[in-house]
Amino acid sequence: MGFRSLARSLAVTTILAAAAATPVFAQQQPAAKPPAQAEPAPPAPGQQQAVPGQSQPQAPGTVKSNHGAWSVVCDKPAGASAEQCALMQNVIAEDRPEVGLSVVVLKTADRKSKILRVLAPLGVLLPNGLGLNVDGKDIGRAYFVRCFADGCYAEVVLEDELLKTFRSGTSATFIVFQTPEEGIGIPVDLKGFAEGYDALP
Repeated sequence: MGFRSLARSLAVTTILAAAAATPVFAQQQPAAKPPAQAEPAPPAPGQQQAVPGQSQPQAPGTVKSNHGAWSVVCDKPAGASAEQCALMQNVIAEDRPEVGLSVVVLKTADRKSKILRVLAPLGVLLPNGLGLNVDGKDIGRAYFVRCFADGCYAEVVLEDELLKTFRSGTSATFIVFQTPEEGIGIPVDLKGFAEGYDALP
């Protein structure tokens, strides 16, 4: 598909920031002005740049284990009493290096919710949201929450049904829009997702 795993310059403390309850993927078109949601913290200054050809995140944090295309990355955010971990995969188009995604799954600090957080590149059309298709089945769209210097975040609660779909699926395609008519599908390998999710503390 012309995609390969690639590290993106992300601060793990941003990725692992505790999130409040957020919407699930919705089948209807998102509104032009999505409701305010919990916002991730800004990226830490001085984070390292991505190095082409490497598949592990280069931001601060420790890679605890690798599971197929996914990695469990842990860090202790400032002010947190315990280490937080997330399951991550980073992909980018070889023929369109400006279009890439970081997909992160984490549990909230209270362990009551599971969050799917996706970082899309700057320049995407925000009102169209982020589309998701798993093994040919349209799942719906999610709102973008906020943009930082490294891209724009979409975030949803990873409900049991969607979690089952990810665990049993082969390939997910996240869709970003650069114009209302032009959707760009970015495939994410689901191999190792179930094993990696089970390894999350």
